[in-house]
Amino acid sequence: MKPHSITLGILGSGQLGRMSTLAAAELGIKVHIYSPDKNSPAEQVAARTFVASYTDKRKLRSFANSVDVVSYEFENVPVETAEYIKQLKPVYPDGKLLEIAQNRIKEKSYLNSIGISTARWATVYSPEDLEREADKLGLKDYILKTTRFGYDGKGQTVYRTGDSSTKSFNKLKSDELILEEMIDFECEISIIIARDRYGKSAIYGPIENVHKNQILHTSTVPAKVDANVVGKAKRIARKLADELGLIGVLGLEMFVTKKGDILANEIAPRTHNSGHWTIDACAVSQFEQHVRTVCGLPVGDPNPHSDAVMTNLIGSDINKVTNFYNTKGACIHLYGKTETRAGRKMGHVTILKPLK
Repeated sequence: MKPHSITLGILGSGQLGRMSTLAAAELGIKVHIYSPDKNSPAEQVAARTFVASYTDKRKLRSFANSVDVVSYEFENVPVETAEYIKQLKPVYPDGKLLEIAQNRIKEKSYLNSIGISTARWATVYSPEDLEREADKLGLKDYILKTTRFGYDGKGQTVYRTGDSSTKSFNKLKSDELILEEMIDFECEISIIIARDRYGKSAIYGPIENVHKNQILHTSTVPAKVDANVVGKAKRIARKLADELGLIGVLGLEMFVTKKGDILANEIAPRTHNSGHWTIDACAVSQFEQHVRTVCGLPVGDPNPHSDAVMTNLIGSDINKVTNFYNTKGACIHLYGKTETRAGRKMGHVTILKPLK
């Protein structure tokens, strides 16, 4: 099939879907979006949009029949939805990765099973479990997280010495939590890896990330880490992608400890917020890689032609966008969201500088 005759289906309609849709258009590939949300960022630029529940099999079948291949733009698409569509059309990345990424227990268990280190952790089902498991690990302070639907700081709380185990457990309103060691890290980094159907991969990063109020604030390339850390981070990402048989794009968030060790934190089986700078700083962005890999095209060159700092415009930050209109090297991207809310990603700005 010729690339320009392909129609790609994307489950989800947020800004990641929007940017993948725009990248697809440059390759002559049409995109159909499926989402329960009306007037969404991706809908504004897609060739066609299906607005329906992820459990509506009649609409899902119509959607699948209208496209050649299907992907998704966020990891909380129901696994059952992906598996249903898989009976009708190819779905990439594979549903196995979606299932792993949706559950922190499965995610950390899988990473550890293939030899990738994480912070020490334990599954807990009661306040009594908190005390027992924390004692086993020798932890006085730790992070408690829900096992599902946690992103941008949601679904987690910090337990500090003297806090009530019962109050901490009940705060997250779940009967299954993960207790995780707090890491005194040097910095947070991410790697974004694209892998095509031919087993060839392309890597962006390491990218140095700074969070504000537990939401990604800035991403900087190149990261200020030594060559040893760069090599280790890339090897970890390649190992993960190869073990999974990845077809698509994957983001891997990691901590760099003060000793120079690397601990994997989270997997995102999709394009990643820390890779938005690639739109402007690379010949082939992470979004074009997403489209290429799931549509059967080879990965492109990921090497940046510029250094970059990407800043998220979160909530009322959108009102500051005019400050960037005359900023040298500024590339502005707004997501078409009409309602501004605290913590909502409204757009981003990437500042480009010549390579050092």
